[in-house]
Amino acid sequence: MFIYSIKASTLRFFGAIALCGTALLALVIFIPTSPVEAVDIPVVGEIQFDGVGTNEERIAFLAQFGWEVESEPAEEQQVTIPAEFDHVFVGYNELQRRQGLDLSNYRRMTVTRFTYRVTNFPDYDGVVYATLLVHRGRVIGGDICSAEPGGFVYGFAGRQGDSPK
Repeated sequence: MFIYSIKASTLRFFGAIALCGTALLALVIFIPTSPVEAVDIPVVGEIQFDGVGTNEERIAFLAQFGWEVESEPAEEQQVTIPAEFDHVFVGYNELQRRQGLDLSNYRRMTVTRFTYRVTNFPDYDGVVYATLLVHRGRVIGGDICSAEPGGFVYGFAGRQGDSPK
């Protein structure tokens, strides 16, 4: 015959483990896994992704999609593309792939991120930015996004009907 004894502290310990496991399971189930809205992006004509070494060339690149931006970038920063993509970056790279780009070819590389304020986004009162990821004079990624929490992220062509072009 075996006799088992369990202390109250042991019960509290396993109770805390069970509670944490339940909370983690609830987070996994109820938190969305892809914050980037997937949209089909129509590309009209031939888009040039090369030759964006100067500020004027970057502004001209955005003009291919009909965007008007302020004359100087709001931010210019060196960023490193991660070696491993988490679920957020996988969603962001899917947005890039839909517009003919792929960041997975640039893992572990340092690129320059230019952020411009868009001045002609239709039917929206908030602040909208155009972000360009540039490596050796070539646009390798980017988006059009709102600055507000819970806002939107689109490819360069915007959502259907948004592009002023």
